[in-house]
Amino acid sequence: MRFLDIFSLAYRSVSGNKLRTGLTVSIIAVGITVLVGILTAIDSMKNSIYSSFAMMGANSFSIRSRDMQIRFDDGNENATKGNKNVKKKVKKSNSNKPILYQEAVRFKENYKFPATVGISFRASGIATVYKDDKKTNPNVQVIGGDENYLEISNYEISDGRNLNALDVQSGRNVAVLGHDVALKLFGKNLKNVVNSSIRVGDIRYRVIGVMTSKGSSNLMSADNVVITSVNNTRRIFNRPNATYQISIAVKDIKQMDAAQGEATGTFRVIRGLTVDERDNFVLNKSDSIAEMLFSSLSKVNLFAIVIAFITLFGSAIGLMNIMLVAVAERTREIGVTKALGAIGEVIRKQFLYEAIIISVMGGVIGVFMGMLLGNIVSLLLKTTFIVPWLWILIGVSLCAAVGLISGIYPAFKASKLDPIIALRYE
Repeated sequence: MRFLDIFSLAYRSVSGNKLRTGLTVSIIAVGITVLVGILTAIDSMKNSIYSSFAMMGANSFSIRSRDMQIRFDDGNENATKGNKNVKKKVKKSNSNKPILYQEAVRFKENYKFPATVGISFRASGIATVYKDDKKTNPNVQVIGGDENYLEISNYEISDGRNLNALDVQSGRNVAVLGHDVALKLFGKNLKNVVNSSIRVGDIRYRVIGVMTSKGSSNLMSADNVVITSVNNTRRIFNRPNATYQISIAVKDIKQMDAAQGEATGTFRVIRGLTVDERDNFVLNKSDSIAEMLFSSLSKVNLFAIVIAFITLFGSAIGLMNIMLVAVAERTREIGVTKALGAIGEVIRKQFLYEAIIISVMGGVIGVFMGMLLGNIVSLLLKTTFIVPWLWILIGVSLCAAVGLISGIYPAFKASKLDPIIALRYE
């Protein structure tokens, strides 16, 4: 018999047992839905992370007093990846020491590598900004920066001007507004924003510029920000143990390692560290946080794959059991088919095709449902719709393999039936 004839017989047999087929398809579909759904959601999260941290610029790194502490591991790794020599120790007086403004200024003056250096201080992340009777939600970031901060952070001015050296030196009350803050306070018409007056909490500021939108995600909002001079935040928002961040942007990304080495050496001298002392500060590349999150997401990947394989293993056992029941129920039918001239190979192929059809149907439904569930995360994170072609191919291939493996034994058992005994079967 031709392939199409055998396949047609197998399909008619599958469609004739709707309840049994439906239950088996559902079991397989659940496993593939879990696999494709979770992995599609993880791809969406990765896209959101990429877009969020790309805002910082791939050619920049920062010096902080301590690590960002974004991790989901067991905490056994060193907080500072760059400190490979674990034998070195830090004096108790130097450990967790904040970066003082004076230290940041000294670094900016003494760092001789061809790069742009900026100093910043995150004054608040819960500020409310007012303009007459309008106000923002209490989630605006207030950042104090110098004249290089906007350039290093990849911000562009759409109207007005950047902070200049005089603004930074004097610490006067001037501010550059993020795009979202400007829209909230002034509406869509942003032509009259520059030189207007706003209030951050109880402090009045003159707006000197509005920034172009960098785009936002659920992980990070780069436009919901007010930037003033670092000396202004020192005067108004200063608090005990305040620590400042030093940002460095190199002109050529190939010089990143050399720039980091020079920065480490320069800042160790400023911090007064001896040769046998470990760094008491951390260098963070702009994409290092994303890498940390990706490594954590890879564990979720593994978890999803394990769940899916356990489900598929159970599905394979269930499918094999159902196919064995089908052989027993259709013993007389098999006898009639053999009596009419069908050889064992035809019977074998028919039952194999039935198992594969059921598995692939479950795989297709599972892939479709998983893709929809995964892209719900895309909608929530405001990323693009993802079609995970790789996982679709893997999911359907796995289901075909499950069907083939599960159908081999029942198919051989059916093909070995004696037609005379099968015809007598009731």
